[in-house]
Amino acid sequence: MPDDFLIAHNPEDGSRLPYLLRIPLGPDGVVLKAKETWPRTGKVYCHRATGWPSEPDLVERVPTRSCVRRGASIDLVLDRGRENRSQFVLTRARGREAVFWQTARTAKQARPAVSLPTARGSGIPTLQIVIDSHERYAWSFDHQQVTTRCEGLPAGDYAVEVAGRVLASVERKSLVDLVSTLTTGKMRYLLADLSTLPTAAVVVEDRYSAVFKLDRVRPAVVADALGECQARFPTVPIIFCETRALAQEWTYRFLAAALTHAGEETHVETEASPLTSARAASPGEVRQWAREHGYAVSDRGRIPREIREAFDARR
Repeated sequence: MPDDFLIAHNPEDGSRLPYLLRIPLGPDGVVLKAKETWPRTGKVYCHRATGWPSEPDLVERVPTRSCVRRGASIDLVLDRGRENRSQFVLTRARGREAVFWQTARTAKQARPAVSLPTARGSGIPTLQIVIDSHERYAWSFDHQQVTTRCEGLPAGDYAVEVAGRVLASVERKSLVDLVSTLTTGKMRYLLADLSTLPTAAVVVEDRYSAVFKLDRVRPAVVADALGECQARFPTVPIIFCETRALAQEWTYRFLAAALTHAGEETHVETEASPLTSARAASPGEVRQWAREHGYAVSDRGRIPREIREAFDARR
């Protein structure tokens, strides 16, 4: 039996590849730096590491069923029910060795030829995003001007807060997770929680067209469930963002805009002067004003025109 497949935190400070992978191949194994702990939504870029730390900070230890090198690739099969088959492809990019970690699904996945902007979301210099403490493989937002902290959220996985109150929240879903949540009936409860917040959304790390390529669930069942959820909870949109990177970018822009909008609303409420009522003054109000300003006016009958004009002018 091969050794276990190990994932640990990269001890290098500031590395853009925060994880170490130990592939059980050969007598000492192969150690790679990686950006993610599994290629869930796209190929994961890896780079060779100098060695495995003597006291690793382990993230996962998974039994291995087989690990075989075939030409320029390493096929890894893990002993677990889900996320068990993957492949490491060794290639060269710009004259340097590069390793890509992929699954059968991510190898066929669309790769939109777009460059993500680095401009600040809604002009906010540094956006603080709260990540739910139950989020297992959280986005890092390392492409943007973001600071993150973890705490329990009442709804959603990523949120912005003001004075401890959640202003906007985003629930993140892979296609597999979305289908499971829809078919088990959990989606209604999830959307009900999100709808209690001022602003909320659900982002999916895949295309809408991927729904109609499902083979273990009837696509029509999933499509109908999505339509029903949007009709029942119209204030919580479900956004298909095609890839993990685009879903993260959309979430960043959405949360920044929500925070800016909330600030504008607060400014209007606190700074705007109250508007004068268009209601006509009653005779009693005119008489009271006239007496307070030295005019002689009777308790009954018609109010003289000069008093009415003076009241209107001073008002």
